[in-house]
Amino acid sequence: MPKVGFVSLGCPKNLVDSEVMMGVLSRAGYELTPRAAEADVLVVNTCSFIAPAQQESVNSILEMAEYKKFGRARKLIVAGCLVERYRDEIQRQIPEVDAVIGTGEVEKILAACQGELPANATMNVAAEPPSYLYHDLTPRILSTPRHLAYIKINEGCDHPCTFCVIPRLRGKFRSRRFESVVREAENLAAAGVREICLVGQDTTYYGEDLGLRDGLATLLTRLAQVEGLHWVRFLYCYPNRITPKLLETIAGHPRLVKYLDVPLQHASRGVLSRMKRGSNADAFLKMLERIRRAIPGVSIRTSFIVGFPGETERDFRELCDFVRAAEFDWMGVFSYSDEDKSASFSHENKIEPESIARRRDALMSIQKKISAKKLRGRVGQRLPAILEGPSKDTDLVWEARLEGMAPDIDGKVYITEFEGISDALALPAPGTLATIEVTESSDYDLIARAVEFAAPSAQSSARPQKPARRGELFPILAGR
Repeated sequence: MPKVGFVSLGCPKNLVDSEVMMGVLSRAGYELTPRAAEADVLVVNTCSFIAPAQQESVNSILEMAEYKKFGRARKLIVAGCLVERYRDEIQRQIPEVDAVIGTGEVEKILAACQGELPANATMNVAAEPPSYLYHDLTPRILSTPRHLAYIKINEGCDHPCTFCVIPRLRGKFRSRRFESVVREAENLAAAGVREICLVGQDTTYYGEDLGLRDGLATLLTRLAQVEGLHWVRFLYCYPNRITPKLLETIAGHPRLVKYLDVPLQHASRGVLSRMKRGSNADAFLKMLERIRRAIPGVSIRTSFIVGFPGETERDFRELCDFVRAAEFDWMGVFSYSDEDKSASFSHENKIEPESIARRRDALMSIQKKISAKKLRGRVGQRLPAILEGPSKDTDLVWEARLEGMAPDIDGKVYITEFEGISDALALPAPGTLATIEVTESSDYDLIARAVEFAAPSAQSSARPQKPARRGELFPILAGR
């Protein structure tokens, strides 16, 4: 059977789609390879949320097209969000592409690889709104480290945010069935996964379309009972859906990490109104106070957009003052991207790119000081952490994360010493829970030594994953 290689771009939700496509092909007998030069079929699962993501997707498609021109590859398939936005353009302008698959057509990957879904089959044909949802019986090959997995609990979005094109790319909001999610978590735990991250465009809305009241809280309560899991976290909270029941649930179960990811987007009432988000800085500060009171020691992450059309210097100063007062543990700042299919594209008073870049840098500078101060306060503390394995930079240092650090988006802990272990062969497996003692801090990361480890029966059997080399696609773990 042919070998197939994947390039997966964008968010964890997109990564799950890639893993499902890999599972479908693997079940059909295809061999997965992380090396583009060895692949007979190349699949690029694209992102097109903002302009830089679109450019990265196009560049990846063109790079993989070179392997088709001059290498072993015989088919090039483009999937994902970019297809939903520019299906016809991809097919017209990149003739090397043999087939395209939208976000709602994930299950068609086998037909595309077998040549049963030609690139021009849907040319100028309006695609159906995405409606696909995978389930616990859907084949899936994990590409994350063996102790970590994402579970997509819902798809699509019904929110009218004017800066966002996700509803166009992913369709209307739809939740997976409760028991399907639970069974998937149980299967993953039985396979050695120790941390699961629930993802969806709005996880706090989970189950409402199925008639579930407090659906996310109910789901979390059930997942907190899954044996074998160390940590359960969820990402992408909508601020006005953080209920007392949800906070009570997180606080009441040790397996539920004390972490909330709440993208607020701005703090100015006027900007938030034009974004169709609502609320204001004072309301957000009260919300943060409720969260911290309900969940002692909680880590909170947020993200903001600077340079939204009509954002004045006064609006921006209000945002800066809010960030200083809120003291988030983690924060991301996006420069406004003027997307032609978003409602904000028609807004007047666009901000110059130079001003947007200046505002982004200024806001991140404020957060950098807050982060450094918070992490300095960790020095000398003993804290639970999950071991990730050797650093990508050197085998002499291992990486770990506190429960308040989400994978790939927040800071890390660098382990320089394992107390009582002198033989490298005796090091614990990635996915092991450890107690670390923090010795140093930087702006976003910690340095520590590991002093205690969980019992071997609770450890993952995973071994360290080697970082990808140049010419390799994103890592694929065999045998999952």
